[in-house]
Amino acid sequence: MQEFKNSNDNHLGMPLPKGRVRFYRRDDDGQLEFTGENEIDHTPKDELIRIYTGNAFDVTGERHRMDYKLDNQARWVDESFKIEVRKHKTTPVEVRIVEHLYRWTNWDISKSSDPFKKVDSQTAAFTVQIPPDVEKVLTYQVHYSW
Repeated sequence: MQEFKNSNDNHLGMPLPKGRVRFYRRDDDGQLEFTGENEIDHTPKDELIRIYTGNAFDVTGERHRMDYKLDNQARWVDESFKIEVRKHKTTPVEVRIVEHLYRWTNWDISKSSDPFKKVDSQTAAFTVQIPPDVEKVLTYQVHYSW
């Protein structure tokens, strides 16, 4: 995913028409190489643009539910997860892990190995930096109540 704001700071800041967006970067020799493309809709100035550009084949992940506790009398659920992200690149990457907390709208992440951002009423996003050829393990526990 490529994500940026359609702003003057990003050398844009104008209404963008619907169409194809292509991404290139310079390789080690200074040559441009194609990295991905996708379509965008009409986008006004100062809006966020998020474009899916393809899967990274050298970054993989596994998600495991480690624990689950339910107390119907007290009306709560505790659940814990472990997410393993493996990267086989020679450069560091930033990975955004998005978790959809669907069991109930009242939730709180009571323990977490990494900081997170509450995106909306049922979504938490973790942004982790992964050095070259390293496995990153993210753990968290969520408490639901109703």
